[in-house]
Amino acid sequence: MIIDESQTGEIIEMAWKDDVAFEDIERITGFNESEVIQLMRRELKPSSFKLWRKRVTGRDSKHRKKQNRKQEQ
Repeated sequence: MIIDESQTGEIIEMAWKDDVAFEDIERITGFNESEVIQLMRRELKPSSFKLWRKRVTGRDSKHRKKQNRKQEQ
């Protein structure tokens, strides 16, 4: 999928936010989690990408399914 700079910036901004789940990003932009990760890897400096991945890995707020399971408990 070809996107312009403003779309790239929007996706990166949403990906950095703790309260925006990957499912929301996909619904809004059409980019699934793996595509967002690829975009982040391509667009960010390596150190920024590593920091972001460390932040979002395992974070319940980035995955709706995990949020729902946690609320049911």
